[in-house]
Amino acid sequence: MGERELATFGAGCFWCVEAVFRELAGVEKVTSGYAGGAVPNPTYEQVCAGTTGHAEAIQVVFDPAVIRYEELLTIFWKTHDPTTLNRQGGDVGTQYRSAIFYHSEEQRQAAEKSKAALAASGYYKSPIVTEIAAYTSFYPAEPYHQDYYLNNPAQPYCRVVIAPKMEKFRQQFGSKLSQQTAGS
Repeated sequence: MGERELATFGAGCFWCVEAVFRELAGVEKVTSGYAGGAVPNPTYEQVCAGTTGHAEAIQVVFDPAVIRYEELLTIFWKTHDPTTLNRQGGDVGTQYRSAIFYHSEEQRQAAEKSKAALAASGYYKSPIVTEIAAYTSFYPAEPYHQDYYLNNPAQPYCRVVIAPKMEKFRQQFGSKLSQQTAGS
């Protein structure tokens, strides 16, 4: 087995982002949590109050021999709106900001390059406001937040917000799904 890498992304509600990334081939683990803030071990309630500086984020353990960081970035950009400041859909606040927390200089360069290419492509009509910042810490969210969509598919937020997002994601990135996901 080769080396594994970490990627940390904020793209709105972590339930949505986790659901997307956990289905990818080469992704071995996705953890919902909090990144980019100043308060150690914040709670969900503290982060939701918007006073800790954290973003709801996911941390991805992936095998770069199966899926490259650049591919994760493409999926990140296309599965949320990186042009809305501190907002994704009905979720509003700094905790829902679009953010890439890079773990190395190579990740920083890849993130900057992909952001510039996306901006130049005209895919989005508005400017991209995604924060690209050095990774400092990640605090896993409370256990009930982990695998939320998988464990609560009938919950109204999951049915109304996450399910349509997942349908679009699967259509757009079907070739990147794990065999387990693709076969279900």
